[in-house]
Formats: sequence, C-alpha cells, structure tokens
Amino acid sequence: MKHRLALALALLLLAAPVVAAEPVKITADNFTVDQGNKSGTFTCSVVITRTNLTIWANKVVVTYGKGGESDIDTITATGAVRIKTPAQEATGGRATFDPLTQILKLTENVTVLNAQGKVSGPELTINLASQTSTFEGGKGGRVTGVFTPQ
Repeated sequence: MKHRLALALALLLLAAPVVAAEPVKITADNFTVDQGNKSGTFTCSVVITRTNLTIWANKVVVTYGKGGESDIDTITATGAVRIKTPAQEATGGRATFDPLTQILKLTENVTVLNAQGKVSGPELTINLASQTSTFEGGKGGRVTGVFTPQ
C-alpha cells in the first residue's frame, strides 16, 4: 500500500525536534517521569495529536538518552494502539519506534486500512531509511490483503 510510510512518519514526527508551529499534544490520565530509568510514561487513555496525526494507546513510554528528554531513544505505545492520518488508519497491540535506526514496528494483530484496501498480519516493520515496508506472517498467522482497484 503506497501510504504505509505515512504511519512511520507519524511516529517519526513525535521523535523529531518540535517546531514551534507544530506542537505535539499528549493527554493521558497519568504521567510519570523516572529520571533513574530515563523515561516518561503516559498511562490511561493516552491521546497524542499533531497536525494530520492522532495516536491512541493505553500506555506510551518514551525513553531518552544521555542528552536528556530531547534525546529520544525509543517510543513504545501499548494496548489498543491506533494510528490515524488523513490517508489511513492502522491498529495493533504494540508500536515501537527507534529514531536512530528509523524503524517502526507495529505488532499484535496489525491492520492497515486506506482507500486502496486493507492489509492485516501479525507484524508490520517500516524502515524509513530504506523506505521499505514488510508485513510478516510466520508463527503468528498469515498476511492478508484486500485491495480495491482504482
């Protein structure tokens, strides 16, 4: 599906430096900062919004490196993960984005839906650096696609 990269860009936007004109808004019932583990955890009805992007999850953990909160190592969303852009929507049980490797993994019964069709499978890996997307079946089941001719 030609719009799959939009999902990876969605999480990439969260890890990129925030431009003043494009704030990222995160709402949750709870937020905990753990300086010892270099992480911030948002829990209970987490909603992340930015222009043309909304992410919902039960929990989002942001881990950061030696550079502090602006040096993001990973972003992990778990529990009823839903990523929506104007062109498509994806759901799964877990999404992990690594800004260093530019890899987004969406796992646990993944479904990507857009105007061209629907693809489902156990795991989706998007490599932003190489601009490749791979749905994997394996032990978790098969990959299924239903496409609507344009």
